[in-house]
Amino acid sequence: MITKPNRNELRKRRHLRVRKKVFGTPERPRLNVFRSLKHIYAQIIDDTKGHTLVHASTLDPELRGIAKGANKQSAKLVGELIAKRALEKGIKDVVFDRGGYIYHGVVKELADAARQAGLNF
Repeated sequence: MITKPNRNELRKRRHLRVRKKVFGTPERPRLNVFRSLKHIYAQIIDDTKGHTLVHASTLDPELRGIAKGANKQSAKLVGELIAKRALEKGIKDVVFDRGGYIYHGVVKELADAARQAGLNF
C-alpha cells in the first residue's frame, strides 16, 4: 500500500536542512517565519542564547482588526511590523529563515515588506 507523505513532516525535514546552514548571532539574528492556515508568525531569534528578540504575528493587537487570515496582505503587514519592532531594538541586519516553506507567495511577501521597512538580508 502506497502512503501519501505528510506535507508538514516534509516541511520540517526541509527546515532542518536549512537550519544546518542558517544560524543567528547577536550581531545578525535569524528572522524565522511560520505560517499556519489561519495566521502568520515572524520572530527574530538569537541562536547563541536561544532567545526571541522580537516577534510579530497576525494575532498582535496592532494587526488584529486589519489582518484577516494568512494571505499576502496580512504577510505584508506582519513584515512591516517585525521590521519596525526590530529597528526600535537596534536590529538592522538579519539572516532570513524561510522555515522550510517555498520562497513564494506569503513568505516572499513578508520578506519583501521587511526589506522595504529597513531590514537587511
